[in-house]
Amino acid sequence: MQTLIHKFEDVRQVSRKQVFNPNRQYTVPVSVDLRLAAKRLIVRAGRNYENAMLLSERDSRRTLQYSLRWKGRVERSHHAGVSMISATIVTAAMLAIGDELLSGRTKDKNIGHLADMLTLVGIDLREVRIVADDEAAIVESVNALRGRYDHVFTSGGIGPTHDDITADAIAKAFGVECIHEPRAMELLGAMYKRRGMEFTDSRKRMARMPVGAEHIVNPVSTAPGFRIGNVYVMAGVPQVFQAMLDTLLPTLHAGTPILSRTVRSPFGEGDIGVPLTEVQKKHPQTSIGSYPKFDGRSFSTEIVIRARDPSFLDAAEADVAAMIDAISRTRAP
Repeated sequence: MQTLIHKFEDVRQVSRKQVFNPNRQYTVPVSVDLRLAAKRLIVRAGRNYENAMLLSERDSRRTLQYSLRWKGRVERSHHAGVSMISATIVTAAMLAIGDELLSGRTKDKNIGHLADMLTLVGIDLREVRIVADDEAAIVESVNALRGRYDHVFTSGGIGPTHDDITADAIAKAFGVECIHEPRAMELLGAMYKRRGMEFTDSRKRMARMPVGAEHIVNPVSTAPGFRIGNVYVMAGVPQVFQAMLDTLLPTLHAGTPILSRTVRSPFGEGDIGVPLTEVQKKHPQTSIGSYPKFDGRSFSTEIVIRARDPSFLDAAEADVAAMIDAISRTRAP
């Protein structure tokens, strides 16, 4: 099999790629976070490739390499003679569970990671809730979110202690019994036996899940998460949450990824607010946001344009650039 080499100057170029080429080896510079680069490539590749495998991490070359085998095609449609990616919108919500999050004792790291990874695979994270270790609050939130969004991800509350009540609450939300799931009991029992540790009643709590739930593999500490309906229940420990998410994402129905483009404006939001509103009205297929910057001397703005179709993105970007030029001309001496 012939292998082609393609180098990306920045991992963000990887996340913007709409189609991976067949039988190609991807090389990502070490100047970006290597683990995040790996996750981005593997998750994106997993949607369209039979294999997404890490080949090597060579410190001397300071690169990561991946072998990808093409499996399918990106669906396309034609409108007015212009080829466009068919926009499929898939939505999601997250429910972060834990008293420690609301008290500030623990700083959440899972929300941002989930948002980043879902954006890469084309799933829109539309809502995030944080609730206490309170069964009624968890049940109410899960039932509200699972009826509103395609996917619901939860973090926290599936450990061995008395306040880890997420499994029971999810079972109640679905109206089923919460049991010590046999396969989970086997996995945990074998793991503790290998480690020469007693499989106590507290540790057995980590095998509890609703009847009918399926495992989410935990390659870090064995105790599985679970999925039931469109709800995906994962650990709160960031390392474990991220590992579970890596195994889960390639199995999910995803949509058309959102593309983004950043235009830097030397003017503050007060100068661009009115004309930028007009640009947004002219391009309803896009979402345009403005983010102020201050360097200690003057204000500027980063304008971020988002769309699922590159032609819409190009058109909006051109009008934003024209807007900035027009403002510049009025400021010229």
